[in-house]
Amino acid sequence: MTEKRLGVIGVVIEDRQVVGKVNQILSEHADLIIGRMGLPHQTREVAVISLIVDGSTDQVGSLTGKLGNLPKVTVKSALTRII
Repeated sequence: MTEKRLGVIGVVIEDRQVVGKVNQILSEHADLIIGRMGLPHQTREVAVISLIVDGSTDQVGSLTGKLGNLPKVTVKSALTRII
């Protein structure tokens, strides 16, 4: 049985040009995402997305890795152990 984890992922997007790619990656991993909130910060010209995820470390790592490889995108995650 694959060990699953519940956690949060924070994504900061500093260039609106990559928003489409971010949304595409999130759609590809939709089965992991159980909650999502996105807020634009007009003054700082960034967007912040918070995700609640439930999946294996490999699945979460795939998602965060793909997002983190995009230019001007910062990703941080915190996971807890839940089977």
